[in-house]
Amino acid sequence: MQIRPAELGDLDNVVALHDELVPYLVHTAAALRHRLSADPTPGNGTLVAYSDDGRLAGWASSSLIAGSEPLDGGLRLMVHPDHRGQGIGRQLLEAAHDDLRSAGATSARVFADPESVDWASQWGYRQTRQVHYAQIEPKVAPALPAAPDDATLVPLTELEPQLVYEADVIAQRTKPGDAKITTRPYDDWLADVWESPDLMKDLSVALYNGERVIGFTQSTGDRQRIWSKMTATMPEYRGQGLAKLVKCAALHRAAASGVRGAYTANYDGNAPMLAVNDWLGYRRTATHSVLICPL
Repeated sequence: MQIRPAELGDLDNVVALHDELVPYLVHTAAALRHRLSADPTPGNGTLVAYSDDGRLAGWASSSLIAGSEPLDGGLRLMVHPDHRGQGIGRQLLEAAHDDLRSAGATSARVFADPESVDWASQWGYRQTRQVHYAQIEPKVAPALPAAPDDATLVPLTELEPQLVYEADVIAQRTKPGDAKITTRPYDDWLADVWESPDLMKDLSVALYNGERVIGFTQSTGDRQRIWSKMTATMPEYRGQGLAKLVKCAALHRAAASGVRGAYTANYDGNAPMLAVNDWLGYRRTATHSVLICPL
């Protein structure tokens, strides 16, 4: 067994493993290529584990939760069923923890199969809630609701990034979740969000009233599958159906673009967004436990 930092040559194997085990989590080759091509920094490591016969047996990545205070970290970890019970998960998890600690993270968060909760408790992980994944074929989305008279639906391609950033900062501060988000420098957001290779600006939609973005949804992915990464309405505009409107508009644009599958996730306590997804026609496909441990 060999465990080492991931390289560009591992890209196809990692994407294939990811899609085999968690197809409802949209992870594009473009995003992984961007990650593996960047200069390594503490808290953003990627590891692969290969079996003696050259098969990819496992993969793990760590990341810092931008804007969190105190600084929190997140990770993804997966081991192929054929290679479980051999200590691969333990080695990958502990290496990811070391990477997050080196960056100053005070905790680690992972979304995990409920069957792994007991295993993760060895490191002090505790479950805080559940997250539900759902999918829809964009072409079956309902008719578009009416937009308010004082705002216009526009794709993100028609907006200056500063306007989207200002709305995103507010959304991150007020969204449901365990990490406490405070603020994020514009340059960091621009590089990590706006210039991300898998942000599909033409399939991401905002409501713009001529001065500010009052609601938006971000779509990441490719021309086959998209992920609804973030949907938000500014606090003073909530309760007017604007999240339903922007998500529906994004699905219509996705359908017109030929996208076949749209995916999303919501915490179990986020009743308003769960209701929006039910209205849109999303079907639940999987549930993970949200686990957090101190570092």
